[in-house]
Amino acid sequence: MTRDYSQLFPGTTPSPTPASRLTQLGWQGFFATQVEADALARTPPVRVTEVHRSGLVALGEDIEVEIPPRDDLTVGDWLLYDADSPKDSVRLDRKSLIQRVAAGRLKYEQLIAANVDTVFITTSANADFNIARLERYVALCLNAEVEPVILITKPDLAEDPDTFVERASEISARVPVLALNATAEDVRNKLADWAKPGRTVAFLGSSGVGKSTLTNALAGTELETRGIREDDAKGRHTTRHRQLYLTANGPAVLDTPGMRELQLTDVAAGLSELFEDIEDLATRCKFRDCAHETEPGCAVQAAIAEGALDPARLERFRKLAAEETHNRETIAEKRAREKGFAKHVKRITKDKPNRR
Repeated sequence: MTRDYSQLFPGTTPSPTPASRLTQLGWQGFFATQVEADALARTPPVRVTEVHRSGLVALGEDIEVEIPPRDDLTVGDWLLYDADSPKDSVRLDRKSLIQRVAAGRLKYEQLIAANVDTVFITTSANADFNIARLERYVALCLNAEVEPVILITKPDLAEDPDTFVERASEISARVPVLALNATAEDVRNKLADWAKPGRTVAFLGSSGVGKSTLTNALAGTELETRGIREDDAKGRHTTRHRQLYLTANGPAVLDTPGMRELQLTDVAAGLSELFEDIEDLATRCKFRDCAHETEPGCAVQAAIAEGALDPARLERFRKLAAEETHNRETIAEKRAREKGFAKHVKRITKDKPNRR
């Protein structure tokens, strides 16, 4: 039987049998407008829910399929599934993309997740709490046009949890901050403003801060959870790969492994939004090329002298901006070398005489 996909398009009258599973997967009008209804019947939409070295797992309205490994896909991507040639399934344009520079000496972009609506940046009210690291996550989200929300877990273990909330709230007026116990019964209610049907939410943060516990609370899963080491508050890895979970009456929920290193690239727009206070001050400096150090008429240094700007925030901004520029240029050079080498191989292959 050919499934009727007409109800998936904006402005259409729902059919008697709504596509509930696609709604659970996060199907939205943004994706529906990219394809005609008759095309969906031939190549039904599926969403990548797991990525493994051996291949991808993707779910659709009434199908579960495996797709050969592809470097251009990540968890959350939507595909038009080609049953005759799964590896050639067409990826729909992304609503958002979260990526980082992969850890290690080799600089390359690592895809984290696609088509996420809200990221819950998760940290604990203990030694894991780090303003500089939280700023990295926020810049990453803002650049991807994903809504960031900071969650501070384990407040019951802190003498004054409100202090952690206050410090996190200073990062950006655009970012809500909540303190919550990941094991409490009110998790769903506290996250209800963001955890709605048809949306996709993700938990990002270090290991041991409660991401899997929060995923269990929202998605009704039974993921393994482990505590932190008492001596240094470092977490133990429990989640081994990124996976998207469906909920009956809520959002699609992405659980991710802890990230101890988060290097940024191509997030200039996100940094501008995150540090808009500093960039606004810079427009008032006497000199357009002001380095905000000892120049006369520097509005940034004046704000520091007046106590309106924390000098540590300025230093963090400088560090992130320099890192972002370095990584972006390094990756661009790597791409150029690879492109040049590919052209060289193609030219040699073309000029090489055929041997019989």
